[in-house]
Amino acid sequence: MTEQLRKILVVDDDRETRMLFYEALNRRGYVVSVAENGVMALDICEKNPPDVVITDINMPEMDGLELLRRLRDDNGELPVIIITAHATVETAVSAMKLGAFDYLLKPLSGEIIVEAAARALVGSPLKKDNGVGSARPASDATGKKMIVGSDSKLARVLQKAKSVASSKATVLVLGESGTGKEMIARFIHEESDRREGPFVALNCAALPEGLLESELFGHEKGSFTGAVYAKKGKFELADGGTLLLDEIAEIPLHLQAKLLRVLQEEEVDRVGGKAPVKVDVHVVATTNRNLEEAVKNGEFRQDLYYRLNVIPLTMPPLRERKEDIEQLSRYFINRFSEQYGKSVKKMSKASRARFLEYSWPGNIREMENLVERAVLLSLTEQLEPWDFWDEDADVPSIAPEFAAEPAGEFSPAPEYAGEKGGVASLRDVERQMILQALQQTDNNRTHAARILGISVRTLRNKLQEYRSCGIID
Repeated sequence: MTEQLRKILVVDDDRETRMLFYEALNRRGYVVSVAENGVMALDICEKNPPDVVITDINMPEMDGLELLRRLRDDNGELPVIIITAHATVETAVSAMKLGAFDYLLKPLSGEIIVEAAARALVGSPLKKDNGVGSARPASDATGKKMIVGSDSKLARVLQKAKSVASSKATVLVLGESGTGKEMIARFIHEESDRREGPFVALNCAALPEGLLESELFGHEKGSFTGAVYAKKGKFELADGGTLLLDEIAEIPLHLQAKLLRVLQEEEVDRVGGKAPVKVDVHVVATTNRNLEEAVKNGEFRQDLYYRLNVIPLTMPPLRERKEDIEQLSRYFINRFSEQYGKSVKKMSKASRARFLEYSWPGNIREMENLVERAVLLSLTEQLEPWDFWDEDADVPSIAPEFAAEPAGEFSPAPEYAGEKGGVASLRDVERQMILQALQQTDNNRTHAARILGISVRTLRNKLQEYRSCGIID
C-alpha cells in the first residue's frame, strides 16, 4: 500500500519526536513532512495533502484535537492518528468522537509509529454521519470483527486493555453474554507485541469433559482409546501468542487444578505424556458468571480465581452504552447490506427510537442477529420497526413524535361504514383496511403488511381468521 498511499505528515512541537518519527517512516519509503504546530500542519495539508496525519495533542497555537476537528471538516476520509504523553479517558473519547483513526500513548518507538501508519493506510477512519462518529476498527484492517463505539465506559475498557496488552499478566474479561468479550481478547492480542503470533480460542463450555482435557493440554499417541496419533493442545498451539479461554467458569474442578499449574509453571503435561512441555502464552479468560459466587459455592477454585483475576476488565452491557446504539446499528446495516448485496441504507426514525428504548438483553450479539435478518429480508432501502420485531414482540411502544415515515403510496382513508350502516366498528375498519392494502399491492402480503405497519405473520393470521368466518375465499 505504501506505493499508492505514502505521504505522511508528522505534527509535534517536540523536535526529537518529529525527527524520530521522520527517520523511522522515511526508512520505510514514506514521503514524510513535519510541522511543529497545528497552524503549520493545516498549511501543509492545503498545499500538499498527506495520506495520513500523525499529531500530538498538547501543542501551542492549535492543539491536536482542534487540528483533528479542522482536518475532519476539510476531508472526512483522512486518517488521523493522535499521540499524547498525557492520556485521559476524556481526551481519548473526544478523539474517537471527532474521528481519530488511532490513539497512541507516548513514549513511542519508531517501529510502533510505522505499524500505526501502515494500519491507517490500509484501514478506514472514523466517518461522521449525522453528527455522530461511526464504526472504527479498534485493532487493524485485517478483516476481523470491529469494536464499534465511543461510549466512555467502553473507552475506559479499551484504554486499560491497551495498557496491559504487552504484559504477560492474565486478563479476565467479565460481562453479560453478547457484550463482545471475545473481541476484547482479540483487541488485546492485536495491540500486544505478540500480534505476529497465533491467536487461539477455546470455548470451554462447548466440549464434553472427556475431550476438554485433551483440547487444552494435548495428548500422546495411545494415551486413551481413539488416540491414534499425538496431538498438541491449545496451549502449545498458542505458544508465542495469545490463548482465549472462553467461558472459563465451565471448566470442571479437576481440570482447574491442572490449568492452575500451567499458569504458574508455564508448562503443560499432555495426557499420557512423560515430560512437561514449556509454553509461552498470554492467557485471556472470559465468563458471564459471577466467579466470586462460584468460589463460595465450591464450583470454582479460589486459587485459580486469584490467578486469573490479575487484570479484570468488565464489558458494559449495551443498555448502558446508549450513545453507541446508532453507531452499531449503522455498522451492521452497512456490513450486511454489502454482504448480501442489498440496497438497505438506513433505519427509520421510528426504528431508531425503538432501538434506543429497547433493553437489549442479548446485547450486541442480539442486535447483530436482528439487523442481519432484517437486512436479508428487506425489500426497501429503509428499515421499519416491523422489519425487526413482530407485532406481539416485547419491545417499547413508539412515542407520537416518532411515528413511522410513509413506507409507500396509500389512498386517503375512506368513510368506513358498518354492516348495518352508521359508524363502523374497529374490527370492520381493520378488515377493510387489510383487504384494501392487499388489493393495492396485488395480494403481495409482504408489501401489504409493510404499508399497514404489521408483521407478515399477523397479516397471515388475520387472513386465516377471515377465511374461517367465510369473509374471503
